[in-house]
Amino acid sequence: MQAGTALVIEDDADIRALVAAVLAGSGFDVHQSGTGREVEALLEKHRPDLITLDLGLPDVDGVEVCRRIRETSDAYVIMLTARTEEGDRLIGLHVGADDYMSKPFSTRELQARVTALFRRPRHPSGPGTGGNHAPPASAVTPDLDLGGGLVIEQDRREVKVNGVAVPLTRTEFDLLVLFAQRAGQVWDRPSIVREMWQSDFQGSKNLVDAHVGNLRRKLDVASPGAVWIHTVRGIGFRLDPLS
Repeated sequence: MQAGTALVIEDDADIRALVAAVLAGSGFDVHQSGTGREVEALLEKHRPDLITLDLGLPDVDGVEVCRRIRETSDAYVIMLTARTEEGDRLIGLHVGADDYMSKPFSTRELQARVTALFRRPRHPSGPGTGGNHAPPASAVTPDLDLGGGLVIEQDRREVKVNGVAVPLTRTEFDLLVLFAQRAGQVWDRPSIVREMWQSDFQGSKNLVDAHVGNLRRKLDVASPGAVWIHTVRGIGFRLDPLS
């Protein structure tokens, strides 16, 4: 896995040190904070590729911190939470987190989740992207035209509807590309999780549904009434290009 920069935002000093050690062992340059109010300054200074974020911070709610992160950064965000309510985790996903893990968690599972995220393409896709991951000129990937004005510019990692950019997170972009590259195929949720996260995570249904819901809402804002992603009852989802 290509090394990058990581932020560990966690108020529990022991957990913070453990997560930092795991990420450092995976090759990341790790920076830490125990509060949410420091995040914006850390984002500007370090331009991270990955953020682990505790939902139960003492000063600013982790969901609000995630919302602020998404205003300036497209770093991968993994929420770490001791909250038992599924609704709390779903809110975090709705404001832009890529994945979540419940405390207590194993270090091996954390490594696996991070590795899965970074198996995806790492081309720049927003103002806060860390590092320099542009593809070589010889590795040009064709745009995907899905009709109705929706075009995926894969090398630029941009999605446009009628020429206007749609602001997607890395996971939303990757999910749309997954569907678009096999347009017309019906995807069940376990298959989506295996493709996107390389795991059989038991919380996959809600994880997938949250990201699909976010993606649909953003496309609907960009082109009200146009429907590319369909729910196949009892199975999962299918993308159909518009004529």
